Amino acid sequence: MHKAIGSRKDFSRLDEDQLLAEYKECVGEILENEQVQKLDRHKQHCNTSRLQHSINVSYYSFLICRRMGWDYRSAARAGLLHDLYFYDWRTKKYIRSGHASWHPRVALDNASRITELNDVEKDAIRKHMWPCTLVPPRYIESYVVTFVDKICALCEMTERKYVQMFKKQPAHL
Repeated sequence: MHKAIGSRKDFSRLDEDQLLAEYKECVGEILENEQVQKLDRHKQHCNTSRLQHSINVSYYSFLICRRMGWDYRSAARAGLLHDLYFYDWRTKKYIRSGHASWHPRVALDNASRITELNDVEKDAIRKHMWPCTLVPPRYIESYVVTFVDKICALCEMTERKYVQMFKKQPAHL
C-alpha cells in the first residue's frame, strides 16, 4: 500500500496502528480492486500517479471527517474513487477543454461498476471538481473531498520544486 503524501504513517504496518487499520477497513476492498490498481500506471500531477493522488485525497478526507464526527467511511471511499478514469486528458485538445467537468461523470460511472455507492459517495465523486461542475456539493463530506483534492493537487505539483530547493540549501540550515 502506498503512503499518503506528507504522512508519517507507514501504511505497511496496519497491524500496529489503529487509525490506519480503521482507514484500511473503509477502503481495503476497493484498494485491492484491479481497476483501482491500474491507476498506478497513469500520471496525475508531476511525479504522482493517479492511484497515489487518490490515496492522498482518500486518507486526508478520512482524517478530517473522522475528526469532525462526519461520515469518514464515505469520504474515504469517494476520495479513493474520485479520479477513476483511464485516459490522459493532456493528449487531446477536445478532452482538455472539458476534462474538469467531464471526468467526474466518467469516474462515477467506473466506480459504480466496481462497488455499490451511497448518496454521499456519488455526490462527492460527481462534484469533486466544483466550481467547474456548476452544481455545488450537497453533503459536507463532498466539500471535504473537493477541497482536499485541490490541496493534494497543489502539494503534488509543488513537491518536486520544494524537494529540489531544500537539497540546494547548506546542511547547517
